[in-house]
Amino acid sequence: MKEVNRIKVVLAEKKRTSKWLAEQIGKNPATVSKWCTNTIQPSMDTLLDIANALEMNIQDLLLPTNQK
Repeated sequence: MKEVNRIKVVLAEKKRTSKWLAEQIGKNPATVSKWCTNTIQPSMDTLLDIANALEMNIQDLLLPTNQK
């Protein structure tokens, strides 16, 4: 499975849980868990909500596209 987002890493860096994030953005904790494992990806609108909740730039939630 290809990793696309860094949500799990960022949550760990900020000492936050996926449950906390789910509460902040009004999403199901199971859905947030799937984002953290890159099983599914959040929409761009949701990614913006996540970035706002974590007080960071949306680009920092994504892996660079130039990685080989």
